[in-house]
Amino acid sequence: MSQLDQYEMGIGTWAWGDKGVWGFGQGYDGSDLRETFLAAVNAGNYFFDTAEVYGDGLSETYLGRFMKERPDITFYTATKFMPFPWKVSTSYLLKSLKASLKRLDLKQVELYQIHFPMPFRSIESWMEPLAQAVKDGLVKEAGVSNYSRSQMLRAQDALGKHGVPLVSNQVQYSLVRRKMEFNGVLEECQKSGIKLIAFSPLGMGMLSGKYSPQNPPKGPRRLFYFNQLGRIQVLVKRLKEIGEAHGGKTCNQVALNWLLCKKVLPIPGAKTPSQVQENLGALGWRLTAAEVAELDLMSSTFTW
Repeated sequence: MSQLDQYEMGIGTWAWGDKGVWGFGQGYDGSDLRETFLAAVNAGNYFFDTAEVYGDGLSETYLGRFMKERPDITFYTATKFMPFPWKVSTSYLLKSLKASLKRLDLKQVELYQIHFPMPFRSIESWMEPLAQAVKDGLVKEAGVSNYSRSQMLRAQDALGKHGVPLVSNQVQYSLVRRKMEFNGVLEECQKSGIKLIAFSPLGMGMLSGKYSPQNPPKGPRRLFYFNQLGRIQVLVKRLKEIGEAHGGKTCNQVALNWLLCKKVLPIPGAKTPSQVQENLGALGWRLTAAEVAELDLMSSTFTW
C-alpha cells in the first residue's frame, strides 16, 4: 500500500514562485505563500506537490524553508524531474534529484515523479535511475506525470523489473479536462492500483465562477482555455446550484468533490490561506450519484 492512500487531497505549488503563468510577485509574494502553507498544515494537510521547474526551483526552496518551521510534522513531499532534451544521459535524473533535495533541505522525498514522457529517451531508460533512487533511499516511492495509458504501463513494467512499484500518475483532470476518462488512464489506474493524482483540478480557476468571456484571467492562462469560457459558464451555473443544495458549497468545492467521487487525489493549487480553506471545504461530504451523473453528462464534451 502506498503512503498516498492516506490522503484525500494535497496542495499543488505550481504557482509558488512562478511568474510566467501565475504572476508571482504581482498580488502575492513569499509571505503570502508562508501563510498559505501554515493554513494547510493547521488544517491537517501535509501533502505538498512541487517540481524542479516550478518557479525555476523557487517552489521547492519555499516549501523546504516552510517545512523547517514545523519539525514536529511528518510531511509527504512530492517533486518531479523534467527530462529536458539536453539531459541526454540518464545520470541527470540523480543529479536533478539531489539538487531538488538540496533546495527542499531534505535527505529523502516521499514521491519522485518523471514530469513528462519526453521522446528523446525511452520510458524504460528513465525508470532505471528512478528505481535506483528508491533503492538508494533518496526516494520512498516512484511516480510519473502526464503519461498515457500505454506509457504508464511501460513505466510500471520497467520499474517492476527492478522490484519497485509505480504508485502514481499525475495528470490534468477536471470537469473541463476529462481526457483521462476517455483514453483509459483512469480505468487502468483503478485496475492496476496506481493512484491518479489530478493537477489543475479546478481548470486553472475556470470553474471558480470568477471568469467569463468578458472577464478572462490575466496572462497566459487565458490561452489554456481559448474560446472555452463561454461553454464553461453553463457548467459553472449548475455547480453553483448544486453547491447551494449542499449547504452553500462553492463552485470549486463541488468541482473538487466530483473528483473525490471518481476516487482520484486532487491537488488544487493555493496562493492564499483563503484558497486553502475553500479547497478543504470539499472534504467531509459527497455529491449524490445523480449529481455526479448529471455533471458527467454536462461536461462530456470536454474530452481533451
